[in-house]
Amino acid sequence: MRTLVVGAGATGGYYGARLAEAGADITFLVRPARAERLAAEGLRVLSPLGDCHLPRPQTVTVGAVSEAGPFDLVILSCKAYDLASAIEDVAPAVGEGTAILPLLNGMAHLDALDARFGAGRVLGGSCAIAATLTPEGAIRQMTELCSITYGERDGSASARIAAVDALMGNGAKLQPRRSDRILQEMWEKWVFLATLAGATTLMRAAVGDIVAAPGGEAFILALHGECTAIAEAAGYAPREKVAAGARTQLTARGSTFTASMLRDIDNRGRIEADHVIGDLIARRGTLATPELDRVYTGLKAYEARRARD
Repeated sequence: MRTLVVGAGATGGYYGARLAEAGADITFLVRPARAERLAAEGLRVLSPLGDCHLPRPQTVTVGAVSEAGPFDLVILSCKAYDLASAIEDVAPAVGEGTAILPLLNGMAHLDALDARFGAGRVLGGSCAIAATLTPEGAIRQMTELCSITYGERDGSASARIAAVDALMGNGAKLQPRRSDRILQEMWEKWVFLATLAGATTLMRAAVGDIVAAPGGEAFILALHGECTAIAEAAGYAPREKVAAGARTQLTARGSTFTASMLRDIDNRGRIEADHVIGDLIARRGTLATPELDRVYTGLKAYEARRARD
């Protein structure tokens, strides 16, 4: 299965490197400068699961994608604010039989991909990994977590999802899982992430710090309740076991858990405010979401200050 991984950053680079390490036919779509560095130094993964070095990873640059011909699978793991440009970059690699596996948060990217390529080409997917790109260009995985979940959005057991399952389960150092209810799981992850990101960015603190503050636990639970209500109105109410587990994590005393969005803010970086929080608000209908509104105001204020500075 010829697979194109869009980018070679912390997320796509990790999954692509592990698949290539296990013998899969992986090509990374990268910018010219990244291609030159990978050609000179290779792609290195530093991980508690064991380090990996691909001395000569296969790459293709944006301007040369059409020459590489269509791929069987495209793995898309960019940040939401880079989605529009990533769609145009990858378009020449998408043929009649190409499947697209997006690993973004939220749901808005499905609408954008459907509009550009047709819903029939777009799978559902999500991942969970704590990784970062070092100044030297290596991928550093900070915990053993590296799950990747995928499935047909209608829950069917298609030939192509079986092929994706075979690719992911070929012995690579991943935690792959095929799902027959991938949209449900994507919504559940979105509810959890929106609550975690919303609470920790608004309060500029970890979960345990918020819970220790007066009214902190009540705020987190209220925010989680609002996000849950939106999912329920959309037809994807989180399963009780999932919701209960989320509430436990989100109110754990002494927890140092934060969202990556808070780390992005601390580093004065770009954030996925509209994709993770704004799009959730856009789907609320007549539901009242005062806590979610307050979170969104805080995130947009940060973006305004960042633009001014």
